[in-house]
Amino acid sequence: MTNFDPESIHDVKGVPVHSVHRHDVVIVGAGLAGMRAAVEASAEFDVAVLSKVFPTRSHSGGAQGGIAASLANEEEDHWEWHMFDTVKGSDYLGDQDAIEIMVKEAPVVVREFEHMGCPFSRTREGRIAQRKFGGHTKDFGKGGPILRACYAADRTGHALLHTLYEVCVHNRVRFYPEFFALSLIVRDGVCRGLVAWDVIGGGVHVFHAKAVLFGTGGYGQVYRITSNALANSGDGLSLSLRAGLPLEDMEFVQFHPTGLYQSGILVSEAARGEGGYLTNDKGERFMERYAPQKMELAPRDLVSRSIQTEINEGRGIGGGPYVHCDLRHLGADKIMKLLPQIHELAWKFLHVDCIKEPIPIQPTAHYSMGGIPVDIDCRVLIDGKSKPVAGFYAAGECACVSVHGGNRLGTNSLLEASLFGRRAGKAIVRFLRETRDFPELPSDAADAAIAEVERVLSAGGSESVGAIRTELKDKMSAGCGIFRDGGKLEKLAGELRGLEKRFRNIKIDDRSEKFNYDLLEAIELGHMFDFVELIVAGALKRQESRGAHSRTDFPDRDDEKWLRHTLAWKRGEKVEFDYKPVTITRFQPKTRTY
Repeated sequence: MTNFDPESIHDVKGVPVHSVHRHDVVIVGAGLAGMRAAVEASAEFDVAVLSKVFPTRSHSGGAQGGIAASLANEEEDHWEWHMFDTVKGSDYLGDQDAIEIMVKEAPVVVREFEHMGCPFSRTREGRIAQRKFGGHTKDFGKGGPILRACYAADRTGHALLHTLYEVCVHNRVRFYPEFFALSLIVRDGVCRGLVAWDVIGGGVHVFHAKAVLFGTGGYGQVYRITSNALANSGDGLSLSLRAGLPLEDMEFVQFHPTGLYQSGILVSEAARGEGGYLTNDKGERFMERYAPQKMELAPRDLVSRSIQTEINEGRGIGGGPYVHCDLRHLGADKIMKLLPQIHELAWKFLHVDCIKEPIPIQPTAHYSMGGIPVDIDCRVLIDGKSKPVAGFYAAGECACVSVHGGNRLGTNSLLEASLFGRRAGKAIVRFLRETRDFPELPSDAADAAIAEVERVLSAGGSESVGAIRTELKDKMSAGCGIFRDGGKLEKLAGELRGLEKRFRNIKIDDRSEKFNYDLLEAIELGHMFDFVELIVAGALKRQESRGAHSRTDFPDRDDEKWLRHTLAWKRGEKVEFDYKPVTITRFQPKTRTY
C-alpha cells in the first residue's frame, strides 16, 4: 500500500480530485450524534464535520417532544423504571447492557445540555420541565404514565441542535456544509478516511483521517409518507455496505402514529403527552379497544397499528385514510405555550386551527431501529458481533447499539443520539491518544467515488430518476409498511430488483458540477437500492411479529426462534444473513401488554 498522491489522480472525463483534507477526526452528519461527538473530541483534537445540508438544518432539529431522563424534577422516578420501559418497549429485542448504560447516563447528558445553555422549558421552581410520553411509566409499569420527557416547548430537537452548534463553533470545529459523502476508505480492517462531493462548488474531495464517525441519520425517504427530511436517504448505511460491512435488524422500521395527513410531517407525541385524544369517524377514542390502560400513551408500534386498523376497517374520518388528533379541550393557552409548532404546522400545511378543530393525521414512516452494528463505545463491528474496524465509529439513528430493539419509545431517540454521540467522542479521544500517525491512504482511494460520479453524469438512458424513486417509495409503503405478509414481501422483492435494473438505465439532464441536484438525487437513489432489499429480505426471513415488525401471517412473537438480532450483507445481487443473541441481564421476556 502506497501513500496517496493527489497529483496522481487527474480528471476522469472532467471529474477531478479538487483537494485532499487532513483532520484527526472526520464526522459525517451534523445532527445531535455527530455534533455531540464533535464537542467531545474537539477539546483535544482537530475535528471536521461534513454535512449534506447546513448543520442547523440537520434532521435532529425536527424532533419535537423531548429527551428522556429520570430526573424526577416533579415526581418520583428511577433509572430502573426507565430501563424496564425501554426493554419492554423494544419487545425484549433491545440489548440490556446498552440500555442500562443509556438510562443511567441520561440525567448527566441532559444536565450537560442545560449547562451548555439549552433553553429548556421550566417548572415553577425553575427546574427542567418534564412531560408524559408513550410507554414511559411508573414503578416497572405498575403505575400510570410518568413525567420523564425533558422538553423545550415542542421544539426540543431544534433547541438541542442549535446549542451544540454554538459549542462546536466555540471549539473551532471545522464545518464542511453541503458536502455529500460518496465512499468510505476501509482497507485491511482500518478506516483511513472518506471521499465526498462538494455540492456548492463541485468536485471530489478526499478526507484523510485517523478516525471517522458516521452520524448520518435514518432513511425514511424510502417510504411515500414519512416524517423524515428529504436528505434522509440512508447514505451512511449504503457506504458501510459498500465497504463490506453488515447492517443489523433492518426489518424493524418504526411508523409514528401521528403524521399530518398526506404530507407525513410530524405531529409530536407531545400532543398526546399533554392530553390530546385520538378519535375515529364515530368520535370514539378508539385506543380503548387496543390499550385500555395506557390509551393514547401506549408505545408507538401499538398506536400505529391501531390507527391503521381503524382505517382499514372503514372507521377513518369519512371512510378515508386518516383519523383525528383532537387538542381542542386543552385550550388555547396550553396549546400556544406547550405545542406552538404543532399549531403552526397544522395551519400552514392543512389550514387547520387545532385550537378550534381536530388535526387529520395518519401513520408516517419515522425511525429505523436497525443500522450499522456497533458496540457500547460506538465502534463499528466488521463482523457485526465483536471485531471492530480500527478508527471507524457510528452513533445515532444510523447505528444499532441496540437500545431500541424492535420498537423505540418516544424521547429515547434524542437521548440515544446525544448520549452515544458523547460516548463515541470519548472513545475517539481514547483511540487518538494512542494513535499518533495517520494511516496510509491507498493510491486508488478516490477511484470508486470518481467512477460513480462520472457514471451518473454521463448517464444517457431513458429512465427518470424521479419516476423510479416515486415507484420505490410507493412499493415499499404498500409491501413493507405497518402490516406485512410473506406474499407481499416476496412480490416486493421482485419489484425492487426490477426497479434496480431500470436504475442502471437512467438519464441525467444536468451535467454541470455546481449545485447539481440531478446528480445528487441519482446517487441518493443508488444508495437506497443498496439497503432496501435488506429491509424486505429481513422482514421476509423473520417469521414472527415483534415490535414494529408485524406479520399478519405470523401474528405471534416467537422467542424460541427469533429472540435474536439479524445481521445482513449485500454481496452482489444476494443478501446473506447471520444472527447474534440478544443481551439479557435484568428483565426476562414477558408477554407485552398495555
